[in-house]
Amino acid sequence: MDRARPQLSRRRILKGAALAAVPYALLPASRAGAQTQTVDYPPAEWQPATASNYTASNRPSSYSIDRVVIHVTQETYTDALAIFRNPQKAVSAHYLVRSADGHVAQCVREANIAWHAGNWDYNTRSIGIEHEGWIDQPAYFTDALYEQSAKLTAAVCAKYGIPKDREHIIGHIQVPGTDHTDPGPYWDWVRYIRLVNFA
Repeated sequence: MDRARPQLSRRRILKGAALAAVPYALLPASRAGAQTQTVDYPPAEWQPATASNYTASNRPSSYSIDRVVIHVTQETYTDALAIFRNPQKAVSAHYLVRSADGHVAQCVREANIAWHAGNWDYNTRSIGIEHEGWIDQPAYFTDALYEQSAKLTAAVCAKYGIPKDREHIIGHIQVPGTDHTDPGPYWDWVRYIRLVNFA
């Protein structure tokens, strides 16, 4: 059977294009650029922790920020995000760095107090950065993870006037009263501080 192809008119093409554009026109204007409006560190992706897992604040007006605390999750990246979103866990960090590619997620605004250090005084005055991995599995500490984390830490130090040294960039193990041992014996502090200083 031989059927003639329907003729596409200019009007029909324009009508189809207009209908295809309708869903985008109906999106709220806030969607465009929302990521850059909510993160403190522009390369980060906003992956918010539940408000039940941090304390709202107005830092550095309410508390000065003079430390960066380095953590290792003992979980996968995805599981760590899920923990931060679970109101029963009572834990969060400002940032989470993925092992494979160094991707950075921001989970708590820097102005707020993340519950990461296990010490209220240190929580109020620090930025907590979690890293995907396990302290006894150094393969998780990839070049990408070190490099992207160092850039993040350098930006935080520059923003708050924090010296880029081991006295001010500390491991969770160094927080008084903690029972945590992260980032553990395989975290290369010499390399990390050098990367922070050259970022």
